[in-house]
Amino acid sequence: MASCKDNDKIKEPDVIIPTQTLLMYMPWSSNLTSFFKINIADMKDAIADDVLENERVIVFLATSPTKASLFELIYVAKDGTCEEKVLKEYENNPYTTAEGITTILNDMKTFAPATTYSMTISGHGMGWLPVQDKTSTTYIQASTTHTTAPVYHWETESDYQTRHFGGTTTNYQTDITTLAKAIENAGITMEYILFDACYMSCIEAAYDLRHATRHLIASTCEIMGYGMPFHPMAEHLLGDINYEGISQAFYDFYINYSMPCGTLAMTITSELDSLATLMHEINTRYTWDNQQTSSLQYLDGYSPHLFYDYGDYVSHLCTDTLLLTRFNEQLQRAVPPASCKHTPTFYSAYNNRQKSIQSFCGLTISAPSTHHLATPKNQTNWYKATH
Repeated sequence: MASCKDNDKIKEPDVIIPTQTLLMYMPWSSNLTSFFKINIADMKDAIADDVLENERVIVFLATSPTKASLFELIYVAKDGTCEEKVLKEYENNPYTTAEGITTILNDMKTFAPATTYSMTISGHGMGWLPVQDKTSTTYIQASTTHTTAPVYHWETESDYQTRHFGGTTTNYQTDITTLAKAIENAGITMEYILFDACYMSCIEAAYDLRHATRHLIASTCEIMGYGMPFHPMAEHLLGDINYEGISQAFYDFYINYSMPCGTLAMTITSELDSLATLMHEINTRYTWDNQQTSSLQYLDGYSPHLFYDYGDYVSHLCTDTLLLTRFNEQLQRAVPPASCKHTPTFYSAYNNRQKSIQSFCGLTISAPSTHHLATPKNQTNWYKATH
């Protein structure tokens, strides 16, 4: 007969901690909300295809300037579907502040703890550029050659809509340094951050995020309003993450899109300090000749241009063959060519045009830009580290 002694302990069932939680972060972005819902539907289709193993997908979606919800996408095995489970509702959450974003990240950790975390961020984007108050006297004073407010690519009338980081107005936009601080405050280092927003694959932004994420996946150019094709990308984003597969799925989708334009690259952020050291050496020896700017590969539709191919810029700046070789080798360690994809042309809603891509390293830089919006470039962490 079996007996139970006082010192016998009933073994608790093992608690399986998910290996990965993916947060799809979709703050209020006004005219992109309908596209966000398509992106969520695409991810649900992927989950319905049974793509999840030991991962969880959480969505933060703002449906108005004041209301948002956090919900999980859950696979329903009995009928092979995906359903949404609401975890929390938000009202007037200050998600453009470090504190507000940290609150959301902490909620994610509470509802879906995991050994690793990753994040997709949807919205409009302007690379490293700080949030601009287009009506303030501070903005007017900072713009020595322009006294009128700038027009951004999302404000133009164009045949195709493309997708700061955030909404169409400054009160719904977030600085990259704010995002980095929010992630740090949450005690997380993301496995990757995927920006589903324009112009976010720039060296200045990547450098700001080097302690917040191990990998940065983003576009050097404008991304079409449809955004990331999450259905074919999901199998590479979850579980055994395949960065080359992510970029390839993006390329395969957009090379066959109605406007066949798209660029995507993955940056290994741990390689950026070494890249900054080499860039400091180059900047110590060479000064940019503005007459060369017109021959550079630009990757935007602005005038003057804001974003130039980083590798092309350095190849014009540095004339020491050995030093340039060292730079290019380190650049390829930071941005592996296999995870760097682009269509033959890029599209800009700013001037409603396609432009040819001849040089492409996967990152842009604003160092040679004379655009008034680029005035704060000397205040970036990247500039300070490389000069």
